[in-house]
Amino acid sequence: MAAVHKISGDFYEESFTLIALHSSMQDYSIVYALNMVLNSSFVRASKDLELSEYKSFPFFEWQDDQHDRYWTLIANKSIKKELLVRDGLFQDEPSFAKHYLVPEYKEVDYFVKIEHDDDLDSSFLVKDLLTIPKIITAYSLDADTLKSRNNLIF
Repeated sequence: MAAVHKISGDFYEESFTLIALHSSMQDYSIVYALNMVLNSSFVRASKDLELSEYKSFPFFEWQDDQHDRYWTLIANKSIKKELLVRDGLFQDEPSFAKHYLVPEYKEVDYFVKIEHDDDLDSSFLVKDLLTIPKIITAYSLDADTLKSRNNLIF
């Protein structure tokens, strides 16, 4: 009889801080503002986060080697063109569907995810983010309470 070894779910647990941003800015504009305010170096990832054929979320990343942290900025909303087969007057018109990375927070425009091993006080970071003029509000979220937490592991 062969032995069965199981890896506990805690083995895969990542510790990360999640900050929600409300802003009407485009993603490239918010990245520029973050780079200026936080002295960061966010760059667009070579591939988007694709959850399905119709759900694709562009994200920006920055490896902070000085503090050993990995930062990502990702949009919560994705609008994709879907080709639906329809009859009638508008049969050739494309349909657009809005998808959310974290559906329980549909009002959030962007998430800043910071993967770290040490303790991180996010209150100072939130204060810095609120100095950006076009960010309406920013606040920390408890990622452990999210139903769609797995969407944030990439």
